[in-house]
Amino acid sequence: MHSTTHSTKHRVYKKSLTAAALAVAAAFSLAACGSDDGGSSGKSPVADVSGQTRTQAATVLDTPFTKPDFVLTDTHGKKFDFRKETKGKPTLIYFGYTHCPDICPLTMGNIAVAKKALPKSEQSKLQVVFVTTDPARDTPSELGKWLKAQDPSFIGLTGDFKKIQAGARQIGIGISPTTKQKDGTIVSMHGAQVIAFSPKTDKGYLLYGEDTTVKDYTKDMPKIVKGENP
Repeated sequence: MHSTTHSTKHRVYKKSLTAAALAVAAAFSLAACGSDDGGSSGKSPVADVSGQTRTQAATVLDTPFTKPDFVLTDTHGKKFDFRKETKGKPTLIYFGYTHCPDICPLTMGNIAVAKKALPKSEQSKLQVVFVTTDPARDTPSELGKWLKAQDPSFIGLTGDFKKIQAGARQIGIGISPTTKQKDGTIVSMHGAQVIAFSPKTDKGYLLYGEDTTVKDYTKDMPKIVKGENP
């Protein structure tokens, strides 16, 4: 399972963070997901922002991230220009992989439940994008099957790993190639942040950590759809 040793990480704080500072810290702090057998190891995947006061689920970035510029392949095998396709739409993005036994399905499941609590008209506006960190195994077909169990409307993207890694870095999320351990466990190191992009500015202005609950997302989503601060 993911490490929960550092209780001050993955929290939300009164003071906002600069995107630049967060990017530097997050790039060097990754989570390790295990393979099908459930093995995993690694450090907590969010920048250490201890010493500040928790007030809400989201960290509001005082210098929002510019939307990453990459073109990947969706679950239908078609090219998906992330910046173009999500322009002017409230968007949540998460980097993970389908063989992850814990954090990835939990995060996407929480978002799926919270999204269903929105009015139908707002549900259709929200874009939820899952980008694989394990493109060798997460083919468009595999991604499609996995996301269908979460929410059929979720967008799954795969493609060249270096392109995915570069896109993640643009919004302060560090990921590393999958590695096989001595016991055969395949491990993927990736940041577990969810970034919300405003439909007003197309900037990534909110960050959520891996311990964000269904209740947290449900409370904040009406604001996210409008591009407002929670």
